[in-house]
Amino acid sequence: MTRLLQAMAGARHGGAEAFFTRLAVALQRAGEHQRIALRPDPERLAVLHAAGIETVALPFGGFFDFATRPGLRRAISDFQPRVVLSWMNRATSLCPQGEFVHVARLGGYYDLKHYRRCDHLIANTRGIAAYLVAQGWPESRVHYLPNFPTVAHGAKLPRAGLSTPEEAIVALALGRLHPNKGFDVLLEALARAPKIYLWLAGEGPEGDALRQKAGALGIEGRVRFLGWRDDVPALLASCDMLVCSSRREPLGNTVIEAMAARKPVIATETAGPRELIMPGETGLLVPVEDADALARAMQSVAGNAALRAALAASGHEQYLAMFSEGAVVRAYQDFLAEVAA
Repeated sequence: MTRLLQAMAGARHGGAEAFFTRLAVALQRAGEHQRIALRPDPERLAVLHAAGIETVALPFGGFFDFATRPGLRRAISDFQPRVVLSWMNRATSLCPQGEFVHVARLGGYYDLKHYRRCDHLIANTRGIAAYLVAQGWPESRVHYLPNFPTVAHGAKLPRAGLSTPEEAIVALALGRLHPNKGFDVLLEALARAPKIYLWLAGEGPEGDALRQKAGALGIEGRVRFLGWRDDVPALLASCDMLVCSSRREPLGNTVIEAMAARKPVIATETAGPRELIMPGETGLLVPVEDADALARAMQSVAGNAALRAALAASGHEQYLAMFSEGAVVRAYQDFLAEVAA
């Protein structure tokens, strides 16, 4: 096992912050010896402490923060890690040099000035890894390690509770109601795919406009605007397919969550889904902003139970092999052991 110190200066909520917590707990379960330096969020600290992880609370503040850099240096000196894993820009730029291997994890196309002193970089998509190499990083020091989602098995919801006929084919879409998510295009596709119902879970600035659009298209009777939901596993258990209609989707966690739940996926050819889906095998891909193509794909899945089952089974196999907690934790452990050696 590798002696590991992680440093995270993230916000209270966010995708990277949520995955950081999941990974830290999973590595602890797998027997890694780690300590974590982080901004003191009570909820995150409670989860880490419950998992038996030692933490060091530091402010990770702005220009006038004179405590974090020496505090992080002390934490490293006390713990003597073999590897320091820093998350994103701030924690990476504040990390001192020392007798350890410095690895930084990136979840976006960041300005690499913060990463000049790192020994290795982790990218959570192949696209980010390619970007790092294009920016001059040697391929041998760039590593693709994906995320794994939170997987909880939900009980099916009674469709009557969502004003949906039991026999209806239901497409589920998840995400912030924002132009990037392409939900306006999804509504246009739904108008061309009669009999399919849509459950749209999320909140955001486009909510009113999307409701008005559903009315203008005459499909308000087949659309359920669910708002923010904490029962995504139950929604996945209850739908017939997941649709990701994004104009821009760098990762696509919802795609992985649907694969884990054994649901067929239809997604646009954006960066994240292109990496995750083998077209025709583990899901269907359609061009961005093409409502006709999206409608055809939805009708194809809706009208063919054998296709739904085949896509769901192949997607689940891919999830188990590449994106499950066990697979990702093993990949991280192998990577840590390799760079530590």
